[in-house]
Amino acid sequence: MSEPTVGTQLPELRVRVTRSTVVRYSGASTDFNEIHFSDRHAQAIGLPGVVAHGMWTMGAGLKVVTDWVGDPARVLSYFVRFTRPVVVPDTDEGTEVVYTAKVTEVADGVAKLAITATCGDDAVLGAARAEVRLG
Repeated sequence: MSEPTVGTQLPELRVRVTRSTVVRYSGASTDFNEIHFSDRHAQAIGLPGVVAHGMWTMGAGLKVVTDWVGDPARVLSYFVRFTRPVVVPDTDEGTEVVYTAKVTEVADGVAKLAITATCGDDAVLGAARAEVRLG
């Protein structure tokens, strides 16, 4: 990786999420809330259907940064605000979340990045940012 400058765009990351992904994440995280596997339960609380875990969406998003920096140990901080759930249809294709990131500041060997995450036309993370140690 060459020394980044303000405005450097990281390569886009596209991550597909299916109902199977959500069920496996439920087991790994021990979060068995019914909104992650039952349309009936999700709709009962006003959601359009089964949704991916916010923490899955957050974790998948950091990959856009770690792929670029090359070593997850270089991540100094990571912050997101959840703005909209990722609705996962009951199809083989599921849905896709697209992550992008841009360098907003470079100082003292640390790069600050702004991250976007969208599913269709919806931003699913807000104020997402990370700091990474360079070199």
